[in-house]
Amino acid sequence: MINMGIIGYGYWGPNVVRNFAAVDGVRVISVSDRHPNALKRAQKAHPDIELTTDYREMIASANIHAVAVVTPVSTHFQFAKEALQNGKHIFVEKPFTSTAAQAEELIELADRKNLKIMVDHTFLFTGAVRKIKELVDKDELGNLCYYDSTRVNLGLFQHDVNVIWDLAPHDLSIMDHLIKAKPQAIVATGGNHFTQHEYVAYITIYYADNVIGHLNVNWMSPVKVRTTLLGGEKKMLLWNDLDPDVKIKVYDKGIEIKNKENVYDLLVSYRSGDMWAPRIDQGEALKIEAEYFVDCIENDKTPFNDGKAGLRVVQVLESANKSLKNRGELVYL
Repeated sequence: MINMGIIGYGYWGPNVVRNFAAVDGVRVISVSDRHPNALKRAQKAHPDIELTTDYREMIASANIHAVAVVTPVSTHFQFAKEALQNGKHIFVEKPFTSTAAQAEELIELADRKNLKIMVDHTFLFTGAVRKIKELVDKDELGNLCYYDSTRVNLGLFQHDVNVIWDLAPHDLSIMDHLIKAKPQAIVATGGNHFTQHEYVAYITIYYADNVIGHLNVNWMSPVKVRTTLLGGEKKMLLWNDLDPDVKIKVYDKGIEIKNKENVYDLLVSYRSGDMWAPRIDQGEALKIEAEYFVDCIENDKTPFNDGKAGLRVVQVLESANKSLKNRGELVYL
């Protein structure tokens, strides 16, 4: 039996508590939050769980085996480091840390103490992304050419980070999971007309093997859009995360270049075949992720969404921020 402690019961915390509590072999025994009203909500939903405003009380307990950190990113490093120092495995909300240096320190500490780090890249456990990963690994799409995502909505404006740090980690973790090539350079532009932090941003990532990624993230859109296009040499894929019935469509469409020798003789033929919609598993992603965390602890496995995966996302976020502050300067990774 793995005993869990949860730090943070704000927006995402209740989901983390609920899903870990539903996993066989896990007992959530303590929730910590510095806001009394949050603890009142936790008590109402989970009357048997211990509550405390002092997270150190939880972390120091010999009865706790793993700690979930579900707090603003600026606090992740402090909470995660203290949990590791006290011999606890950690599950940390995205993004992993505020800086790459912090992520590297936590990875080194966890390795030294033989403890697991899992970064909550929840989208990797959705039925849609698991199906896309399966198609990519089976070479159904062919070599990937591009990843193009639009992730926009009206709100929620964050007070501590810009829209890149809030929304882009979802797609950056997915791209890290799907694209085998390494990111080499990044360009980011954006705007912050009304707020301290940028609320709209456009990010372009250049990968090895001539793969390109593009993200549009926005807190100030009149409509909510969650669409992603993946272009492969064989087939193309549309993922609409807001479609309740058909989230993924695979198109047997593409192009063939018959002559590259002379631009004037360039011959392009277009292939247009069938479209099909693969079956998507409907299981709750966070529940599947929680089960995976427990499995990695019990069977000494390294999660694919481990600290190193979290570090890679933070490195891209830092580079995107640098480019953003310099009005679209090309930043090499």
